[in-house]
Amino acid sequence: MIESSIQINKRLENLQKHLADEHPDNPVMTNAVQSFRKLDEVAYSLGLLDKDQSYATRVSWWPMIAVLGTFSAGKSTFINSYLGQPLQRTGTQAVDDKFTVLCYSHQAETKTLPGVALDADPRFPFFQISRSITEISETGQQRIDAYLQLKSCPSENLRGKIMIDSPGFDADKQRNSTLRLTQHIIDLADLIMVFFDARHPEPGAMKDTLKYLVEANVERADFNKFLYILNQIDVTAKEDNPEEVVAAWQRALAQEGNLTAGRFYRIYNPDVAVPIEDETVRARYEKKRAEDMADIEVRMQQVEVERSYRIVGTLEQTAKNIEQVIVPKLTDMLQRWRKRVFMTEGVVLASVVAILAIVFSATGSWDMLAGFFSTLMEGSVVSYLGIFIIVGVLGYFHFSMRKVAANSLLRRLALDMAGDEDAIEQYGRAFRKSTAPYRPMFFTQPAGWGGYVRQILDTVRSDSNDYIQALNDRFTNPSGRNKESVEK
Repeated sequence: MIESSIQINKRLENLQKHLADEHPDNPVMTNAVQSFRKLDEVAYSLGLLDKDQSYATRVSWWPMIAVLGTFSAGKSTFINSYLGQPLQRTGTQAVDDKFTVLCYSHQAETKTLPGVALDADPRFPFFQISRSITEISETGQQRIDAYLQLKSCPSENLRGKIMIDSPGFDADKQRNSTLRLTQHIIDLADLIMVFFDARHPEPGAMKDTLKYLVEANVERADFNKFLYILNQIDVTAKEDNPEEVVAAWQRALAQEGNLTAGRFYRIYNPDVAVPIEDETVRARYEKKRAEDMADIEVRMQQVEVERSYRIVGTLEQTAKNIEQVIVPKLTDMLQRWRKRVFMTEGVVLASVVAILAIVFSATGSWDMLAGFFSTLMEGSVVSYLGIFIIVGVLGYFHFSMRKVAANSLLRRLALDMAGDEDAIEQYGRAFRKSTAPYRPMFFTQPAGWGGYVRQILDTVRSDSNDYIQALNDRFTNPSGRNKESVEK
């Protein structure tokens, strides 16, 4: 454990150094790592994290754009066009069955690295992901290569950000793991582009994909980071009523959620587009494509700014979640645990006493019982041994009841939070620490919770507000005065 703690500290130090080199004139991100360390201190105290874990490794420190959708929706073609080089394989069938992380490199040639390169680097959004994907952890870390890969290229459009190309939803044979990884990406990404294929004008056939990528995210507070893109719209130009194709997709999206939960775009790639002979129709399609592409590119350029606010927001959100959600829930679980232990012990002991009373009454053995207690009061070696045995039996019974009650509540927790493995793990670890045999039952607060921990959380929240103000000063200027005049 000490070695693991040293390793995580080393990784965080390397992360700070990288951020300082990346933005020497903007210390907000570097300082944010220190604030995450403070949150880690709270989490270690409560038992929410192991010493080899950190909240800082659960966020993507690079601006992150995710490209999701069905296998034939033109995701890879769009990425290649954006990068200006054929980095991703394209085709009408499923050609990539892995999540591909794309990042900038100074080297002229592109390189493809295995998934372990992502699993071991805290700057990427898949740091130690092999721990949380059962199919990977059960077969060894090398199994991560079946799910992830890293590609680098010298495209200037990638400088300062990363993109993630996903396998098609309806083409994946390892569906559960794909959905877990997709949800992980959705939670971390600054911008999510969901592609649909206009060549398949029956959105009802994509119900499963629509349900997962639209309905499941419609209530998110960050829903505006979703862009829904109907790609290859040029194929509808020869339809008798091309607007109906678009309307069908809009109705499908509205049915699963609503179109306010993200923006809806219509685009196509001119290099591989179907020829549009009607000049009027072609002009209309080109105009709409140009408008939508301009909007999409602006959003893609803004991810660095959004990244900074996202990370700072995660700091404050995590601090609030610990104090306002996790601690109250743990406190409630502890209260129910104590009641369950006392009630169980009371019922069992009362039952034992009742049974013994019936037996002694039926056999007339009350004198034997009185003699037994007299022996215990003699102060002899035999009496001390008897007392020791009785106390040992009662202690064993008490701690067994504690363990049984705790396990029962943890099973209930797993059912209530089914699907959220990370939350189950955090609550489980903290609850076990709070119900450990060495901890007296009269403690009403979770283990590690107190005034000092509250003070740390208050400091983190105050720091996050300062970071927001620093970012606002960096990206905005309401007064309209230049920086030099303000400093004077």
